[in-house]
Amino acid sequence: MAQIPLNEKFDAIYIDRESLGSDLAQRVFEIFPKEMIQVVDETPLKNLRGPLSPKEFSKSKRRLFVTPFKGHFFKRCPGSRPGLMCCNYYVLNWGLQCDMNCSYCYLQSFINSPLLTLYSNLDQAIEELKTIGKDFSNQKLRVGTGETVDSLSLDELTLYSRKLINLFKDYPQWILEFKSKSDRVDQFLDCEHAGNVVVSWSVNPEAVISAEEHLTASLEQRLKAAEKCLKKEFQVAFHMDPMIYHENWQSNYAQLVDEITSRFQPEQVNVISIGALRFQPEQRHMMKERFSKDSWVNQSEVFRSRDGKLRYDSELRTEMYKYVLDRFQKHSKDWKIFLCMETPETWLGAEKSNPHGDEKLKELFKPIKMPTKETQPDLQ
Repeated sequence: MAQIPLNEKFDAIYIDRESLGSDLAQRVFEIFPKEMIQVVDETPLKNLRGPLSPKEFSKSKRRLFVTPFKGHFFKRCPGSRPGLMCCNYYVLNWGLQCDMNCSYCYLQSFINSPLLTLYSNLDQAIEELKTIGKDFSNQKLRVGTGETVDSLSLDELTLYSRKLINLFKDYPQWILEFKSKSDRVDQFLDCEHAGNVVVSWSVNPEAVISAEEHLTASLEQRLKAAEKCLKKEFQVAFHMDPMIYHENWQSNYAQLVDEITSRFQPEQVNVISIGALRFQPEQRHMMKERFSKDSWVNQSEVFRSRDGKLRYDSELRTEMYKYVLDRFQKHSKDWKIFLCMETPETWLGAEKSNPHGDEKLKELFKPIKMPTKETQPDLQ
């Protein structure tokens, strides 16, 4: 199933009255028929809140709710946990729920709202970043936007990419990353930038995309979008994550590596991350109900790991990582590649070293000084 055009993505749209003056609300009124839109004084569909049935989870993707976010936007990546190698990644989320439909999506483990929510007050997030910038502008801070919502699949509606690109011009030491499975990049390609914007794609073999990543761009569409970004001097990155084990996994991942290396040079790609399938135990029922037993994800033999997630056993993960790493190495030794949310033991098994001993990765994993509860209590 391919991507859906923006004007066909939603069956119902709700706008919080507090958001009526926002740029986002105005965009909604410009793009969608008025009869689809309801202005509300409170969160709609409260009777459906709580643990969602698989059917209601699917429906939530087609109900848009525009509202202000009441908390703080900026936080550390979930990978910054004891026992995992952390790459100093921070996240800034401008919504909750994804309009795409991947079988393994971790949002299935915790979303209890029957709505796809986009936050109308991005200006608050920008002020939070400016506050951090007063004391930490020279830190090599990496900020991503694709944790609880795809960075770009709805960006032609929000245009939030343009605002953030403009902000990051003032902080050239920082890196802004958009992470996506869509090919929607035209809306920001004309933006002036400081060369510190990375547009990245989650990539998998086309066979995996077709089987497990529904309503997303094809591999070819993603790579063409990356080429567009390079022409405008944006940095690009790829995340081969999650790798999914299946009968022909070796030949399919070999073809994926060969496709990337035939179209891009190592110096053109900021970084490539690799990770294997992992998910919370509580989402397994949701995945089985929403996707068939033929799904490779649902067929997976997985085990509880030290962070509580279900993963392939360490031997299989190491085999898959080493296979892909060796394939890249055959093309060039210069690719900058790291393992995402993995243990030091798996690093040593696949890479024969940890990132602190790799000159290409050392800077990425070097601990940085950032706000603490004592220095910046409002940012925690």
